[in-house]
Amino acid sequence: MIALLSRDLALAVRAGGGFGLGLAFFLIVTVLVPFGVGPDSAILSKIAPGILWVGALLACLLSLDRIFALDFEDGSLDLLATAPIPLEGVVAMKAAAHWLTTGLPLVLAAPVLGVLLNLAPAAMGWLVLSLALGTPALSVIGAFGAALTVGLKRGGLLLSLLVLPLYMPTLLFGAELVARGAAGLATMVPTLMLAGITLGACALLPFAAAAALRVNLR
Repeated sequence: MIALLSRDLALAVRAGGGFGLGLAFFLIVTVLVPFGVGPDSAILSKIAPGILWVGALLACLLSLDRIFALDFEDGSLDLLATAPIPLEGVVAMKAAAHWLTTGLPLVLAAPVLGVLLNLAPAAMGWLVLSLALGTPALSVIGAFGAALTVGLKRGGLLLSLLVLPLYMPTLLFGAELVARGAAGLATMVPTLMLAGITLGACALLPFAAAAALRVNLR
């Protein structure tokens, strides 16, 4: 499985479709928001947690259709399905590769982009924590959606419609965690909820995604 993870990471870097694309989109969203709402520091500071989380969510969404589509098109997915390693492990490794090439760069870049939106300095650490806890769930949920639509032509729109409702709890608790941290309020509840969503998604959805892949490969 480590070899599969290394292969997916290498393909993401070479192809350029996942690595760097989400980060560039995140940067564009963050830069455009002040032009849309105006330069008022108070307004930007208030909406910064939600805007940063929406930008991260949409950035993760950009490359979801590439998780299984390329392997399905060249026949590699059939070989992986018959390989000695469990298909659930394949799903987990592909979700991990997606997070390492999309989610992790967003986590590292978020404090810098938070400065552009006048995010309170006290909230920077909470922003990094919320994204570190929440973005793995986005990748795993996205892998589940990609498994459901892998056999469909032009399934990108359907994939977005499927996973966006599932992303809502992560978005709500992630933005709430940053907002509470900026205001100096208690952050235990959103932190635990965000961690619980991620742990639950990582524990259950690889099995659901593997079952969907088996159906699509019949």
